[in-house]
Amino acid sequence: MEDPLTRYLQNYHPIHADHRRLILDAFEQKTVHEGEYLFRSGHVCRHRFFICDGVLRIMAANDKGIEVTHYFLKTLQFCTILQSFNDGTIAHTSIQAACDTTVRAIGKDSLLALYQKIPWLEPTIDEITQQALLDKIELTNRFHGMDSTNRYRLFLELQPEIARRVSLTDIASYLDITPQSLSRIRRNIRQ
Repeated sequence: MEDPLTRYLQNYHPIHADHRRLILDAFEQKTVHEGEYLFRSGHVCRHRFFICDGVLRIMAANDKGIEVTHYFLKTLQFCTILQSFNDGTIAHTSIQAACDTTVRAIGKDSLLALYQKIPWLEPTIDEITQQALLDKIELTNRFHGMDSTNRYRLFLELQPEIARRVSLTDIASYLDITPQSLSRIRRNIRQ
């Protein structure tokens, strides 16, 4: 069975067997359990991840120390703290598994070396990253101006696979709703 990473990249560029092997050798597969961190804020993010199966959340603690979910990334998406990864700056957000998740991980130096061996890979990952950022902005904008109930309904409509796999606490945090309010909204929607 073909690996999810190379199968996904194949959508953007044909991959020869030698390039497939180079990619799979460079990206280490690992499993993280719900609640485990792939990266913690306060450091420079030196890895890029590809989600083979599962959901990661980008989150940070607010000024009261409460964890706030900024967004979710799901199966067949790349994940990193982009500015930190690109510029070598300290990140203020973390990457955490929102459910049991399998990823392929690559360090920045290894990725740059891989780009030298496979010239089409860098523009391909750049294109994927740019589209993901545009999609994230569009999704965030769709939630603006909505009340809590309609934000939750839109979340269920646009991100059903995430809604099925992550905790209600994480969903409430993402939608800027208290867990109690989300429970009430869910009850009212079911009636």
